[in-house]
Amino acid sequence: MSSSPKTFLVCHGAWSAGWAWRKMHPLMNEAGHRLLTPTYTGLGERAHLAHPAIDLDTHITDMLQVIKYEDLRDFVLVGHSYGGMVATGVADRARDNVKQLIYIDAFVPADGQSLLDFLPESEQNRMRDLARSGDGWRVPPNPTPPDTSPEDVAWLNERRVHTPLKCFETKLKLERGPLTLPRSYIYATRTPPLNVFGQFSKMTKSDPAWRHFEVDASHSPNVTAPEALMALLEKISA
Repeated sequence: MSSSPKTFLVCHGAWSAGWAWRKMHPLMNEAGHRLLTPTYTGLGERAHLAHPAIDLDTHITDMLQVIKYEDLRDFVLVGHSYGGMVATGVADRARDNVKQLIYIDAFVPADGQSLLDFLPESEQNRMRDLARSGDGWRVPPNPTPPDTSPEDVAWLNERRVHTPLKCFETKLKLERGPLTLPRSYIYATRTPPLNVFGQFSKMTKSDPAWRHFEVDASHSPNVTAPEALMALLEKISA
C-alpha cells in the first residue's frame, strides 16, 4: 500500500475510451487508489451517441458531470494525448476540486488554442481530408506505435473508433484565467517521426511551474508500459 489512497480521474485520448486503461485498474487497486476512466460522448461504449456537433466542450462537460455526480474532491486529474485538451478545460472549471494535474504525452493548450494549432499545416490538412473522405465529420485513428504487441494491436484496433473533427478544431476557452495548480508532464521518449509532444516536453522542462518526467515508452504507456506509468503516477502524486 502506498502512503495515502488517492483518486485519479483520467481524461483519455482521441479514438480511445475508458477501456484502454484496463491494465491500470489492477495496479491502482493494489496500491489502494481509486481510478476513474470515464468515456467521452461518441467514443468507446458510447460510440452510438456520436454526431457531428460533438466537440471539445462536449467532452469537458462529460468529465465535469462525472466530478459532480461522483462527488469528487481533492483528486488527481490525468490527461493523455488529446485528453490534455480536455483536462485543461476541466481543471479550469473545477479548480477547487482538482488537487493536481498530470499530463501524459498530452497537448497543453493555453486559452484560445485548439489541438490542430499544435500540428504542422500538412497534418491539419491530412486530418481534415480524412474526415472529408469519410462521413465528412470524423477522423479515423492514427496507427499504433511499432512497439505495441500484436495482442494489444488487435485489442486496440477492434475497439478504437473515429473521433469527431470538431474535437480537434475547438479552441479551448479558459473561464478563470491561467491555471495555477500543481502540474506535471510525463514525456514518452519513444517518439514517432512527427514528434508532436516534444514541444510540450521542452516547454514544461524549462518552466519552474512544472515538474517534468520521462517514461521509456511510446505514446500510450497505459497500454505498453503500465507498470512504469504506475510507478511514475505514484511518485508524482505522493
